[in-house]
Amino acid sequence: MSADVLIQLGTKGAEAILKAAQQAVEKAIEENGPQQKIGFPETNYYLPLANAFLKLEVKTLGDCQEVIKQARNLNDNKAAVSGLKIEALGGILNKGLSTLFCEEVLAVLKYLDKEHPQAGCAGFLSDTLLRALGIQLVDGRIAGIAVILGPAKDSKAALQLVRDFQSRSIVSILVGNIEGKTFKKQLEEEKVGIGLDNYIVPLGEDYLSAIYAVNWAVRAPLMYGGHKSGEWEKILQYSQQKVPAFVVLLSHADEVLVATGLGALAMGFPIITDLEVPQLPKIETTLFEALVTEKDYKKLAAKCIEARGLKVKVSSIDIPVPYAAAFEGERVRKEQLWVEFGGKGGFSFEYLITCPSDSVQDGKVELIGEDIDQLKPGQKSMPLAIIVEVAGRKMQKDFEPILERQVHRFINYAMGIMHIGQRDMNWIRISQDAFDKGFRLKHLGVILHAMLHQEYNAIVDKIQVKLYTKKEDVEKLLQAARRTFNQRDERLSGMTDENVDTFYSCLLCQSFAPNHVCIVTPERLGLCGAYSWLDAKASFEIMPSGPNQPITKGEVLNEKTGQWNSVNEFVCNKSNKTIDKVSMYSLMDAPQSSCGCFECIVAIIPEANGVMVVNRDYAGMTPCGMTFTTLAGSVGGGVQTPGFLGVGKLYLTSRKFISSEGGLKRLVWMPKELKELLMDKLKQRAQELGDPVLLDKIADETVATASEELVAFLNKVGHPALSMPPIM
Repeated sequence: MSADVLIQLGTKGAEAILKAAQQAVEKAIEENGPQQKIGFPETNYYLPLANAFLKLEVKTLGDCQEVIKQARNLNDNKAAVSGLKIEALGGILNKGLSTLFCEEVLAVLKYLDKEHPQAGCAGFLSDTLLRALGIQLVDGRIAGIAVILGPAKDSKAALQLVRDFQSRSIVSILVGNIEGKTFKKQLEEEKVGIGLDNYIVPLGEDYLSAIYAVNWAVRAPLMYGGHKSGEWEKILQYSQQKVPAFVVLLSHADEVLVATGLGALAMGFPIITDLEVPQLPKIETTLFEALVTEKDYKKLAAKCIEARGLKVKVSSIDIPVPYAAAFEGERVRKEQLWVEFGGKGGFSFEYLITCPSDSVQDGKVELIGEDIDQLKPGQKSMPLAIIVEVAGRKMQKDFEPILERQVHRFINYAMGIMHIGQRDMNWIRISQDAFDKGFRLKHLGVILHAMLHQEYNAIVDKIQVKLYTKKEDVEKLLQAARRTFNQRDERLSGMTDENVDTFYSCLLCQSFAPNHVCIVTPERLGLCGAYSWLDAKASFEIMPSGPNQPITKGEVLNEKTGQWNSVNEFVCNKSNKTIDKVSMYSLMDAPQSSCGCFECIVAIIPEANGVMVVNRDYAGMTPCGMTFTTLAGSVGGGVQTPGFLGVGKLYLTSRKFISSEGGLKRLVWMPKELKELLMDKLKQRAQELGDPVLLDKIADETVATASEELVAFLNKVGHPALSMPPIM
């Protein structure tokens, strides 16, 4: 097959899909009328591709006709309404973009007819999901996204490929079938766990479902990059450079798939295939090779990484099961269980402590008690104490809880091992499959030794692990550990912004949101909820040139709103001169920017003279007239939005929570689930404010989802916000 043949196939495919989309829209209008509302669930971007590239808000069937018109222009190599037109490869890629626009229209019609999502498949990927994954994309836990079109040559090859991707922390997105054979079914034959937690997401069994991967990717520059609808050149550049996606085309290609592939190339995503096709070297829109053939499935993952230019970490640890971030969310079900520790069936804890160097033998893993191959018939649980002893010249007591918190992540990376919780509230399960492969308790120590050295070698010199399974030993050690846990909590809770002279930056999300700068203080954690002041401090000690830099506060410019000259100078410089000042304690006056990874959004409700907060997991309506998804469309992208603020959920319990506007007493509404999650901490804060029943005065969705209902409730309970000075 020559390159000319590919162009001919792509041209025929683009024309065919354009005709199909036009006919489908005309038929839908005939049956439903042009005013029939359409749309994908949980997105603020309408039809995301049309919105991003054409600046069209497609809300009705009638609106689809304009998309078809613009797709026709591109197919004829004419500029679209936004000026969109790509000159690369003689303009052939415009036919690819035309194809993508038509496929998006066809997909939304599938939603109208309730034919998508297909059973067992995700279908359209929501804004909420993209925001939830944002922090994993920027911190490297997700290294790339493989869009796999079609089944592998057999189930063993499918298993080989997906395990190679998982071991490199690459998410596999599955699409398409050949005569009923799908990649998903091949994995199920091999008993592979499927789902986002396992880094395997089936979108649909028809090839049309590939569009859900594309219109997911195109939202990243809108959410994180601060780009606006219609800025097609910037959006294409962002997708090429910052969205780590590529296409894996397996077993089959037809003219429509070739046309779709041209669209992927237009967005900068290379294609790697097991088919005999002409190789296409780097083109104007890709960073490296555009089209690559690799028939050996053992080499396919490596070829994909090379073609996309991904930077991945492969953890090589001497344990008998695969090990990677892709297994972090895996669950070991009851029917898969060999043994468990903690949870409802027993007790277990983990504890990391600093010891004198001469008492730590690096690499020593010691088991005191029985191993998991010595269970009695019918026994499924054991007590367990995991004691990690570390030594290092730069190790500090303040770093202990930070390193200890990584036990959860490090153990979870092992396939077939489940870890939930921390400290004395952990729950560990080992699967039958992991046991059969040879996994034993000593391997927990092997993992912790290797990973603590790998990620914290700047502060930790030596690590040894002791594992106890005798009940009397675990009970005795737990008492001592709990005393330390209490001391740590007291030390951390006593930290305030006033008693430190240094804050820390977090620029981790600038790989996605180039103008966003997080300032992390003792009383204000990062908006993603993942990084506290101590985390940032430890990160700087570990990696002095990394994303967490110390900022000496300098001269106080406004004590009430929380402005310092050095902080403003740092933010101005690191935000590419887009933000010249930031207030750490204010919602209204120069609030901190948001990247898009926030756990919650705080939003002003003027008629209530207060604010509401909504968390990412709440899908319902809020009293400000917008869902989380709609609100998020206004808050992210590294811009300041007075009256709106992305925050980590624990910031709601801080003394400094919008203290410039009156703090917690301004909070008038929050989802019930979030209130229950933070109940104890919020009650404590309310006691400090002298209003012990404040939580009862904060509405949730059970009493109000509209502003009129909210104000009536606030008047009824006498919420303090109503008598506070005007918030605006």
